[in-house]
Amino acid sequence: MRIDQNQPTSRIILMVDDDSDFRWTVSNVLTSAGYCVLQAKDGNECIECLETDIPDLILLDFRMPGKDGLHVADEIKKKMPAIPIVMITAYGDIKSAVEAMKIGVYDYASKPIDNNDLLFTVQRALETQDLMQEITRLRKALGERTTLYERMGSSDSIKKLVQLVEKVAPTPFTVLIQGESGTGKELVAQAIHDMSHEKNGPFIAVDCGAIPETLIESELFGYQKGAFTGAHANKSGYFELASGGTLFLDEVGNLPYPSQQKILRAMQERQIQRLGAKKTESVHVRIIAATNQPLEADVSAGRFRSDLFFRLKEFIIDLPALRNRKEDIPYLAKRFMDEAQVELKKNCSGFSREALNKMMSCSWPGNVRELRNVIRQAVLLCDVHEPICPEHLILTGDSTSLDNTETVCCINPDHRPLKEIILNYTGSIEKRLITEEIERCGGNKSEAARRLDIDYKTLLRKMKINQLR
Repeated sequence: MRIDQNQPTSRIILMVDDDSDFRWTVSNVLTSAGYCVLQAKDGNECIECLETDIPDLILLDFRMPGKDGLHVADEIKKKMPAIPIVMITAYGDIKSAVEAMKIGVYDYASKPIDNNDLLFTVQRALETQDLMQEITRLRKALGERTTLYERMGSSDSIKKLVQLVEKVAPTPFTVLIQGESGTGKELVAQAIHDMSHEKNGPFIAVDCGAIPETLIESELFGYQKGAFTGAHANKSGYFELASGGTLFLDEVGNLPYPSQQKILRAMQERQIQRLGAKKTESVHVRIIAATNQPLEADVSAGRFRSDLFFRLKEFIIDLPALRNRKEDIPYLAKRFMDEAQVELKKNCSGFSREALNKMMSCSWPGNVRELRNVIRQAVLLCDVHEPICPEHLILTGDSTSLDNTETVCCINPDHRPLKEIILNYTGSIEKRLITEEIERCGGNKSEAARRLDIDYKTLLRKMKINQLR
């Protein structure tokens, strides 16, 4: 099976197994999860496939006719060391699979395959690969890193933000970044890391809402062989992987309550204990956390530990929403247009005045992330050498326009503080957008979360806050 180079593809996985029924079953599971799957029946066909198509990950059976998985993995690693390999083994071959990990195999999965475990292993392997590539890119760039001004704009809000980042970065303070989804929390966390004493160490970003609750502790702290069923080898957690650098806990409000005590203890004592281990290990990690909703309400409701909250908020940075720094929109739109033109190999002649006016009148509930997506679509729709016009800007609907006088008229009859007005106004927009998206998805909350570009736990949390069912 070959990839059509003229068609856009998702992440590509090469499935190598001599059992055609097993290949078909696993390929269907992966395809249903959004992956593009190539198939090879043995090691020779796998090597031949790599000469024409480069996958993002390889699922490799250990026992095959001819070359076994160990020899094939060794050959792949010599030619293409960056491609992660997940070995598929029978129970009796686990010892050999562990040996394979010593030559660079990322992980292994035992037959019979558990679909959820397989998908999680594949996702983690791909995320680790992306992380290592990003670390390599950043280290090569070194002094060529773009500044926050270049990434976010030069409004007064961003100038104040940069000043805060420059002050806190060289300190040992734990930082809590607060801001709506899409405002650039990870970008700011990366900037803090790049200007810190830990800049030569790793920057590990963890989405606390994306890890299943039953796996959060094993992912954060790692585990010892035999700690639980399926723990066939020692594995490092994110705290260990980030040692000497920065651990970024994104959407920290989604952490399960029982795990919060262990995280607090790790932060205070600078030690972690793998699941199943008898001894603790020292780690030196700087913690940066982020949340898209203030944590005070969760603390009051007993969903978030107050001691962890106060430990995280040694220094707070509030990121402004895009609607509150609209002077940055023309600059950001131009930058995103330039990036999209390179990506799509297409030239546009800028923005029409009407398109700029439309962007300036939008409330951008998805913030900078939404603006970037809208501009990328606009470049795709725009004719070559023509300006981007209002019809090319696909927005979320009329509710995003600040020109909607029905929404904004008479919003302050009681002379309330501006901050309170803005919170109430944005809250009503958020509630309406969530309601409409769930309706458009026929009640499928998982699909609605995907379309809104937030994780499922965050969607449920926002529904609870906004009293939605």
